[in-house]
Amino acid sequence: MKKLLVVCFVALLLVGCTQNEKDTQVDMTEEVKAMNEQLIGKWAGDIEIPNGSLPVIVDLQKEGGTLSVPAQNVSNYPFKSVKYDGDQVIVSINLNGSAIEIKGTLKGEQIEATFNQNGGNYTLLLKPYEEQPVSYETITVPVTDGDLTVALQKSNKEPSPVVLILAGSGPTDKDGNSAIAGKNNSLKMLAEGLADEGVATVRYDKRGVGDNLSLLTKEEDVSIDQFVDDAVQVINTLLADKAYSSVHIIGHSEGSLIGMLAAQKANVDSFVSIAGAGRAIDEILVEQLAGQLTPPLTKETTKILTSLKKGELVDHVSPELQALFRPSVQPYMISWLKYNPARELEKLNSRVLIIQGTTDLQVKATDAEALKTGRKDAELLYVEGMNHVLKTAPAEREGNLATYANPTLPLQEDLLPAIQKFIVND
Repeated sequence: MKKLLVVCFVALLLVGCTQNEKDTQVDMTEEVKAMNEQLIGKWAGDIEIPNGSLPVIVDLQKEGGTLSVPAQNVSNYPFKSVKYDGDQVIVSINLNGSAIEIKGTLKGEQIEATFNQNGGNYTLLLKPYEEQPVSYETITVPVTDGDLTVALQKSNKEPSPVVLILAGSGPTDKDGNSAIAGKNNSLKMLAEGLADEGVATVRYDKRGVGDNLSLLTKEEDVSIDQFVDDAVQVINTLLADKAYSSVHIIGHSEGSLIGMLAAQKANVDSFVSIAGAGRAIDEILVEQLAGQLTPPLTKETTKILTSLKKGELVDHVSPELQALFRPSVQPYMISWLKYNPARELEKLNSRVLIIQGTTDLQVKATDAEALKTGRKDAELLYVEGMNHVLKTAPAEREGNLATYANPTLPLQEDLLPAIQKFIVND
């Protein structure tokens, strides 16, 4: 988890004045109080970080307040202090030993601020917080270690097909958003769009993320197989519900592997892979890191992956590779490396649709073709101009990545109709 920053607001100091200036000072004091009142309330905005943007919610109260960073599972974390002076505010937070300071100035109906954490300064523009309407119902499904909170998007007809949508790797939530990729709402749009077309959907934050944060206490305890078991439990719950005429799976990115493994254990009607890897993750990682690492680090990466693929933990990892191969994530990597997606897809009995965007920077046509080789009767659809977060995007890297943190962009227009048609088997 990335460390957070504290934002401070600069205070204005009133100096002494002559008797003739006292009336003006009284007026200024009233004006300052009025400005202070305008600052009180809940604000939302994005911290502009090097790899994109990080949504935050700042709740400014008369005394104190809280900071929330949904993508990092930080909710209503209390301020250390808050100071107001006129149109300016200073917030300080001590988050797990990390000093954060927010300094902001009220300008019109927004707060222009800087977010400082451990010496790093970032731009933060805050606007009045608007509660997002919830369009789904919440259900709970019993799983190992507790209950899984699941979002159910009902369709406009019953009984209807129902689709389990599985998100990608890392801290990606049920809506397709994360602190790494940014907020794009890709899976939220997919779920709502299918429901509007008569196909109910369910999706959930994986254990250790968002609604299901409490289901994972230690990173080293998580595995691909555990994620698969959670998905199977949800599928079995759907299969037992007479409100659904058939049950389907959509897996996006890493969710594709989890989905096809779950489909082997549960009786689903169809499986859709969107931007799913077709090769073992070690091959893909080496390919993605090519040119980004020095020769010694490349050699070390290959050596680490070889050990992990044998099920052997690696004691020494260079600082530059800790993000990928830190000790606590190695058990998960071991569980991941034992699977070859193309071989696993071959084991499915259900209908299969493979979808690949032509401007996807993370997963290539090579993977879609590998999946097709594993399951020759699968349908393979290339969606022109669609990137990894299911939006229309240029092949050029900067413009493509800009879509990752833009929730206003719609899904690529051909995606939803193709999935809906496949699921209802028109």
